[in-house]
Formats: sequence, structure tokens, C-alpha cells
Amino acid sequence: MGLCDSVRGHRSRGGAAALVAAAGVLLLRLSLAQSVPPPTACPAAAAPGGLTQPEYQKTAKEDGSVGFMASLVQSFLRTVQPNPFPEDLILEIANNLKRQLNQEFTKELLVYEVGFLVCAAIGVLYIVLMPVTGFFLACCRCCGNCGGKMYQKQTPSLNCHRVTLYWTAFVTTVIILAGNICMFKSNEALKVSVEQSQEELNRTVENIQSFLSIVPQQIHYVVNESQGTVQNVSRNLDGIGPQLGNEIQDRFRGTVNPALHSVTMLDRETVNISLELNHLNSSVVQLQSSVNRLQANLTAVKNQINNTFSDPNCMLCKDLQPELQKLTLDTTITVPSLKEFQSAVDELNKTDLKSKIKEVKGFFDSIPPRVTNETKDIVQRTKQLLGNIETQISQVTKDLPLSKFTNVSEILNQLQRDIGRITPEVQRFEHIRWGVCVAVCSVVLLVVVCNFLGLVLGPLGLTPKANPSARSGTSDWGGTFLMIGAGFSFLFSWLFMIAVLLLFLVGGNVFTLLCQPWGDKQLLKFIDTPGLIPELNIGATLGLKSNISISGIYRDCKKNQPLWTTLHLYELINLDDLLNVTKYTDEIKQHFENTDISLSTINLLSPEVKNQLRSFSNKATKIDASAFMQQMNNISRINLNETANKLDQLAVFQTNSDSQNQLRKEARDLRQIQTDIDTIIMPQLENLNSSIQSLGSTAEKINGTIQEVLSNVGAAQDFLNTNTTQIVKTESRTFLDCQLGYFINYVDWANVTITQQVGRCGPVAGAVDSIEIILCSYIVESLVRVAYVHLHLYTVQNN
Repeated sequence: MGLCDSVRGHRSRGGAAALVAAAGVLLLRLSLAQSVPPPTACPAAAAPGGLTQPEYQKTAKEDGSVGFMASLVQSFLRTVQPNPFPEDLILEIANNLKRQLNQEFTKELLVYEVGFLVCAAIGVLYIVLMPVTGFFLACCRCCGNCGGKMYQKQTPSLNCHRVTLYWTAFVTTVIILAGNICMFKSNEALKVSVEQSQEELNRTVENIQSFLSIVPQQIHYVVNESQGTVQNVSRNLDGIGPQLGNEIQDRFRGTVNPALHSVTMLDRETVNISLELNHLNSSVVQLQSSVNRLQANLTAVKNQINNTFSDPNCMLCKDLQPELQKLTLDTTITVPSLKEFQSAVDELNKTDLKSKIKEVKGFFDSIPPRVTNETKDIVQRTKQLLGNIETQISQVTKDLPLSKFTNVSEILNQLQRDIGRITPEVQRFEHIRWGVCVAVCSVVLLVVVCNFLGLVLGPLGLTPKANPSARSGTSDWGGTFLMIGAGFSFLFSWLFMIAVLLLFLVGGNVFTLLCQPWGDKQLLKFIDTPGLIPELNIGATLGLKSNISISGIYRDCKKNQPLWTTLHLYELINLDDLLNVTKYTDEIKQHFENTDISLSTINLLSPEVKNQLRSFSNKATKIDASAFMQQMNNISRINLNETANKLDQLAVFQTNSDSQNQLRKEARDLRQIQTDIDTIIMPQLENLNSSIQSLGSTAEKINGTIQEVLSNVGAAQDFLNTNTTQIVKTESRTFLDCQLGYFINYVDWANVTITQQVGRCGPVAGAVDSIEIILCSYIVESLVRVAYVHLHLYTVQNN
């Protein structure tokens, strides 16, 4: 556990001086004087991911014109039809479909269509006059009078008249050629427009399909995130023991850890002192053994010397008899206060600080399991309430009309299938149309070719001074080509004019009545007119209290607004009520308030142990090494070499060789004993002295450690007795607030997501614009452009 790890890893100055310990205790007391430390912050929950947005295909953008000559054609149509959009006329037509229209309405309708009626009249006149004129021309040609008389009177203005006619015909032919080029180009542009319309329509339908499919997915995603929140909180509740228990432990560590650490350090120092004492006692025993052995040897030598001095043959030996009193060793090595100190250490070891430390750690390690056991019932009840929260939030998918999106999607699927089925027919029809238009354009091109051949061959075969009746074959061919061109014009142009007039009247009216108001958004506002389309009531279809206008939907979708505001879904579903989980959270809070997590009180150190520590502290300062130092000084002052030297000097005066040898032998024995004292006893004395000094130093320091232990343990015990209940309640409340905070964050996110991000309907407005471009720019304007070019071409050609 973290507490044990903290105890093991902490490094304090338990063995510092008493002043440092007192300073540490003062700081601890100041910290306890403050309020209970604030609870830790909640761990951040995983934020919900962003909504998945589909990849919409790019569609044509509305730029006001598609294709060449669009501006010229639109300008001509506005000239033909300068009147504004006839809302009143259309409403009157819609209201009188089953009744006979009166004359006044017919007059208004004719006045509105006067521009197209004038064009139609000109077209009809053209259609009638062109075959009649061609008939008379053919009759005149058959009578031989076509082109006037062969011989013309030569006048000064005749040549100027011919030149004027020639260049007029040439300029007219050039204009027809330019118009014919426009015919070819318009025909090809119409073909391209039809092909683009098919592709654009497929892309538009696919974009709407993607939009319709993503909206339910986004709603389900938001609702499913509630399941993730519930599961996250459920996991935290299942792990309430480790989570809440660890938080409670962390609140205790700041105060309890110093106390445990100081006790641990005291235990370590106690063990060290015991080891030092054992080493010291062993050294004393070893030193005493060495002293006893040397004392025995010295006594034996002393007895030998005494025997030698008693020998009558030993001369002057009586004079050295007093030296025998110096031949002695202090046979007892003792430290008088060590026994009392040993008794104090033995009493401290009986307190068994290790088991007490283990007991305290076990108490804190048992906090998580105890929290788990005592919150088992409340966790089960809370998880049941979490299930109720999940069920309430899931109601969003039931209240929103998601089935409408499925129905529209099925309609679009059928539309796509229909488009796929009729596309080959449309392509086949377009191929036929393109071939017919190419044939018509080729006829016009043939007229242009005949005119150019006539204009070129006629002057080449003409001699200025020759009689016209005597003209060459080249000139005849030139005239024949001109007549062929005129014949084709009279033969086919009135037929072509019928088709052109119909295309112009239909396409022009569609453009002015549909495309033009669609482009400036008047058509959408007109569709919203009450009663115009009785079945069109989007609000009632969705079950709303108010109606929704088409123009309003388009306007909001153009801004890429969410469906929540675009379709007024706030009238259909009370999102605040569905996402309001207060009644459940309040009940959960009440359950937690009624749950009491009790932690039994623990005594870090019993009064008996504290008394033993104080007693040890008093005895630890009474180690007196002065008696030992006196013993050590007594041994160090022994010098057997002096006596040995005197024995050698006495041996010189001896006449008896035995006495002489005996004295010298005894002198050597004394020197050997002195050597043993210097090499064996003195190092052991110094080692023992060092151990005594070290033990004394440790004894002095352990007093500060004990004072620190008593202060830290007392402070920690006061903290536990005073704040344990409050800490448990505070941490429990913090844990609960963290879990409920996850729901608050989810509710805020879900509210913002549903009301501001779900179903951004920009693709819907894009589809409306795309259909406008397909219908108006690609098809209607192309047809009107073809009709416009043919109309003006035939007018110029036959003038």
C-alpha cells in the first residue's frame, strides 16, 4: 500500500539533535492548528468524442450563370418578360382550377404574357410567310422570271447597286455562319449539360441520403454516451473501496507518516544500541579473559623471582624485594553504569515496536476493504438508480421523429433506383436529340456553303464589259448555288421555326416563372403562401404546435443550422426535462448521507509504552565511563620493563651462575608479559573505550529521537481522534460529487450537442441549390439558349 511505501521511503532526521526534533514538532503542531486539508480534485473523465460528420460529395455551386451566352439570353428574356413574379395570377389559377376562368383574369394573363405573345406572333408570321414566299419564288422561277430580266439597262448607279447587294449578301452569310457556329456549340453545350445533370443529381441524392442516415446515428451516439457515463460511474462504485479508501489514507498520511517514521527510526536505533551493547559485553569478556591470563603469568613469574630472592646465593637480592609489590594487574574490568543501561534497553525491547508499527499499518491497510464492505448496500441501490437515469435519457430517441428520416431515405432510395432505370432512356433520347440538332445545324451550314460558293463563283465568271446574256458557266454555277441556298432556306426554315418557337415559349416561361423566382428565393416564399398547397404542413407532419415555412427551413439550412432550431424540435421534446437527472442524484446523495462508514479508533502507542520510552530516555543519559577510564589508566601505567632492567643489573653482580641465569630468565619473562600487555591488552582497552564512547554518543542522541516520537505520536493521535470522522465524511462527499459531476458534464455536453451540432442541415440547402442548377442552369437555360440562337439565326437568314 501507499502508506507502507511512504513509511519505507521517507527519510527524516530521527537521529538529529533534540533542537531539530523540537523544531519539527513545532511545525507539525502549526500544521495541525490549520483546518483539515482540502480534498483532492476529481480525476477527469474521458471527454466524449466529436460527432461523426459524413463526407459530402462536392456539388455544383450557384454562380448566376452556366454556359456561354447565358447573360445575353437572360437579358433577352427579361426584355421579353419584364413583369415581376405573378403571385396573384398563380394563386387565382390555383383557386379556380375547378371553375371556369373569367374574361378579366384571361385579360390579365394575356397582358402578363404580352412579350411572349409578340414573339409568338412574329414566329407564326414567319412560319406562314416563309412557305408562301417560297411558293411564289418557285413559281416565278418556273416561269423564267426569277431574278429579273436577263438584260438590264446600263446606268451609272448599276455597278454601285450590284456591289451593295453583293456585300449585303456576304455580310448576311457571315452572320449566318457565326450563328451556325453558335448552334453547334449550343447543341454540344446542351449535351454536356444533360450529362452533368445526371451526375449532379446522383451526387445530390447521395448527399441527402448521407445526411438522413447520419442524423439518427448522431442522436444514438449522444444517447450511447450516457451508457458510457453510467458504466464509468458503475466501475467507480465497484471500486469504491480502493478509490475512497486510498483517499482517506492520503488524508491521514501527512500526520501519521511522520509518527510512524519516527517510531521506525527509534526501533532501528534500539536495534543498533542492542547490537552495540552485545559487542561491548563481548569485548569486556574478552578483555577480562586476557587480563586474567596475563595476571596468572605475572603471578607465576613473581613467585619465581621471590624464590630466587630467597636463595642465599643470590647477592643483594634482598634490596629488590620491594619491587615485587609492583608486579600486579587490576583483575576486574567493569563499566558500573552499563548494567543499568542494559536493563533499560531490555525493557525497551520488550515493547516490541515492530509489532506496533505492523499493527498501525494493518489498520490503514484495512481501510479500503472496510469501505467496500460498509458501502455494499448503497452501491447496489445507486447502480439501480443509474439504470433509471440511463432509461430516462434513452427516451430522447423515442421522442424525436427519427422514423421520418427513414421514410424519406426510403423514398430517396426509390428515386435513385428510378434514376438508374431511366438514365439509359434519357441518354438514348439525348443521343437522338443531339443527332437531330446536328442535322439541323448541318442544313444551315449547307445554306452557308451554298451562299459562299455563289458569292465566290459569281464574280469569278463575270466580265465587266460582257453582256449579261453572254455570262460564263462559272457565273451560272454561282447563281445556281445562291438559288440552292435560298431554296433550302424557304424549304426548311419554317419547319425549324415551329420547333424553335415551341422551345422558346415553353423554356422562356419556365425560366421566368420558375427559375428566376427560384434564384432570388421568391419561389420558396410563394410556396409558403397559406392554402397554396393544402397538404404542405410540415409542422403538423412532425407533430409540432406551429407550422414551419419552406423558406425558413432553407434560410436556416443555408446557415448550416442544426435541426433542433430549424425544425423547432424544442416544441416536440422537452430536452431539459429528459436530461434532468436531479431527482436521481438527490436520492443518491441522500443514500450516501445516511450511510455511516465507521473507522475504529487505534492507539498508536499505549501509555505503558510511552512510559517505557520516557524511562529509557532518562536512563540513556547515565552511561558513566570514568571508572573504566581509571581502570584503563591503571593498566597503562604498568611498566614491567623497569623491574626487568633491575633484575638484569642484579644478575651482573652475581657470582653464582645459577642465580645469575635465573634472574636473567625472570627478566625476560617480565619483558614478555609487558609485551603482551602492550600488544594484546592495550588494543582491547582502546577498542572497548571506543565502543563505550560510541554507545554514549548514541545514548545521547536517542533521547532526542524519543522526544520526537512522543511528540509526533501525540500529534498524530490527537489528529486521528479529532478528525477521523470528518475526514471520512468529507472524502465520501467528495467521491460522490465526483461521480455525480460526470453526469452533470455529460448532460451539459448532450444538451449543447443536440441543440447546436446534431443534424446541421447545410446539405439540404445545398441540395435545393443543386436541383436549381440542374433544372434551370443545365436544362432550361440550355434549351432557351438553343431556341434563342435558332430564332435569331432564322430571322437574319431570311431577311
